[in-house]
Amino acid sequence: MSIYQRGENFYVDFRFKGQRIRECIGPSQKSAEKVIAKRKTEIAENKYLDIRKELAPVKFHDFAKEYLQWAKSNKKPSTYSRDIYIMRMFDKEFKEKTIQEITTWQIEKWKSKRKEGLQAGSVNRELALLKHIFSMALKWRKLKENPAKEVKQFKGETKRVRYLMPFEIQKLISNCGDLLDGYLKSIVTIAVHTGMRKGELLGLEWDRVNFEQGIISLFDTKNHERRDIPMNETVKAVLRAMGRKGNLIFPNKNGRQIDGVPFYFAFHEALTKSGITDFRVHDLRHSFASNLVMAGEDLNTIRELLGHKRMEMTLRYAHLSPRHKTRAVNVLDRVMSQISPQEEKVIQLRP
Repeated sequence: MSIYQRGENFYVDFRFKGQRIRECIGPSQKSAEKVIAKRKTEIAENKYLDIRKELAPVKFHDFAKEYLQWAKSNKKPSTYSRDIYIMRMFDKEFKEKTIQEITTWQIEKWKSKRKEGLQAGSVNRELALLKHIFSMALKWRKLKENPAKEVKQFKGETKRVRYLMPFEIQKLISNCGDLLDGYLKSIVTIAVHTGMRKGELLGLEWDRVNFEQGIISLFDTKNHERRDIPMNETVKAVLRAMGRKGNLIFPNKNGRQIDGVPFYFAFHEALTKSGITDFRVHDLRHSFASNLVMAGEDLNTIRELLGHKRMEMTLRYAHLSPRHKTRAVNVLDRVMSQISPQEEKVIQLRP
């Protein structure tokens, strides 16, 4: 077995059962060395023959259809719609190739090309979907290895976290007025007191609200797991003051769930009246988490309230504002000023 370079790419070259095998690895000699070591092990354990013969070629275009059919039944509608949009771009890039032909280097080239017109975060989200597509191909025995597994996401992405301080929240709520048939004020209030997502709020039903136990139970969450949200007195008062019209708490005039378009128009009208800029609906969730952190609540409790599986996500949402940090270090002014003359003499006498 040998490695050679042609242009900017490295290739592995070896013979198997009298047949010459050449594989393009990409611009990394180290990756080529890893592939050589892997092929030696596969051949020694009599597994390389299985890789060459078992897998029937599957066009990426055809497998994408299978994946989307699975996604339609297993992902939220909004996520499924986003997958369809991204898949059209994948199809242009890989349509003529089989999933077995797509290499790690080709995915790296695609990633670099996408970075020219998109922010790192957008490319990372597309890459995450591509990784999952190949992961499912592996699970469904269409592949023996995931070519996207070793492709790293772009580093240094700035996590956008925009939140409102309490006085800004009160200003926004007061400017909701009768917008969205009077529901917007209640929706915004509940959002900043529970951290619920927009979809969870607009789809909220009365039979999920338990006033006796003081909780709202969510079943159709982003993580597809049940989440019980405690209600404070503000949330209880808002819900009790609302008239019940069917099981949906926030129905439109036809008794169905409020559509996203009229909701966004109403929300942005309230933002404009409040003089609040660069603020999205999801930032109400940021506001919930950030204000809890600034009030001194521990991060693990906030993680549970938000329904995060990993603490890393909570650190993104529940950051500490610079003003809060400044207020914290200013405590030292008070502490240091309380040193007594006797203590000061002791400090001066220390070597």
